[in-house]
Amino acid sequence: MGMDTQRPGLFWDVQAGRVPPPPAAVTLGWELVEVDPEEGTIQVAFQAGEQFVNPVGVIQGGFLAAMLDDTLGPALVATLPENQFAPTLDLHVQFLRPARPGRLLGYGRIVKRGRDVCFLAGELVGPDGKTVAVATATARIQTTG
Repeated sequence: MGMDTQRPGLFWDVQAGRVPPPPAAVTLGWELVEVDPEEGTIQVAFQAGEQFVNPVGVIQGGFLAAMLDDTLGPALVATLPENQFAPTLDLHVQFLRPARPGRLLGYGRIVKRGRDVCFLAGELVGPDGKTVAVATATARIQTTG
């Protein structure tokens, strides 16, 4: 279920500290909790600070969407060889309830993987343990370089 940081690929290079994490992930407070590349699942955490809140004191939806994108994408990217990447083509987010600042957990999974196109799904759970948003995404596997 693992953290085989000897695996090749950008995802694993970041986890092993061989390359720095993407700035967007740093901004969101992204942290890997668990990944299972064979099952195509991932659990990540985000630290949503006060800088993410809107005028009514809840996390602005764009940050929640970014967190979901940074949950679903890595579920797929962790399965790819070192010369492939999978940009998101489409992200559909549904906001279920307000999210408060704190630690949010993202759960992502590969729903269906084709040769070039992959369908992903997941949810974001707030500090109170309740689901705050869900998402589906489509990603396109492509070769880098």
